[in-house]
Amino acid sequence: MRSPVVTAFLDERSNTISYVVADPETRRAAVIDPVLDYDPASGRTDAAGVARIVAHARAEGLAIDWILETHAHADHLSGAQILKAELGGRIALGAGIVEVQATFAALFNLGDGFATDGRQFDRLLADGERLKLGTLEIEVLHTPGHTPACASYVAGDAVFVGDTLFMPDSGTARCDFPGGDAVLLYRSIGRILALPDVTRLFVCHDYGADGARAIAWETTVGEERARNIHVGGGTGEEAFARMRRARDETLAVPALILPALQVNIRAGHMPPPEDNGTRYLKIPLDRL
Repeated sequence: MRSPVVTAFLDERSNTISYVVADPETRRAAVIDPVLDYDPASGRTDAAGVARIVAHARAEGLAIDWILETHAHADHLSGAQILKAELGGRIALGAGIVEVQATFAALFNLGDGFATDGRQFDRLLADGERLKLGTLEIEVLHTPGHTPACASYVAGDAVFVGDTLFMPDSGTARCDFPGGDAVLLYRSIGRILALPDVTRLFVCHDYGADGARAIAWETTVGEERARNIHVGGGTGEEAFARMRRARDETLAVPALILPALQVNIRAGHMPPPEDNGTRYLKIPLDRL
């Protein structure tokens, strides 16, 4: 099995890990889940995280073919448009984004001017599609449950799972967002855990098991199958769904969900400027 070169970039504010995935033979590369820094107190954005990825790509002589989102994130703003402007590449994610767009276009009252057919993205991806990356291929796995748009990406011996799975001691993603479903998540995880045991697995977030260890982002399918605290050791679908739903009832709303989704359903574009030249993010009251 071929091995891409994987370089991780940790955004400490959101505990998000972005990845550069490169074919060592051709230097063609993809970026997965780039982060735009955002300060909710001031409303200011900062592209320092994207700049680190740009500097790495240029230093390594990488040509960026794809900018892949694992889903429309609720905990950080996408840096995809800034990255594309610097390095090129096509922005893509799972075709289920149209369901997410419809839900949140209604919440934010975006009106007829906002298209809910995914056209903001360069490509919408179907389950089983294969994307060329030099001499490698990236296979798209539709892995809904956390959100309808979730996709995991298999590149050689590496799989990038977004929020579907976390490190073994941290379990699995929540399923209480619109369109989330604990049973679907269990079945999606089953597809990932059917890959060979030695497959490297890269997660999108880690919190150090609530401070019990250092931040980590790489494990294996075998380790997840054996030790994941939510699905490891043969946990059944019904037991998992019951646990997941009960746990989700205790979780707080993500701090950045409202600003993040307004940007992320637009493929990383900011809302259009108003007549004074300023762009605004909306905060719907008493809806979440």
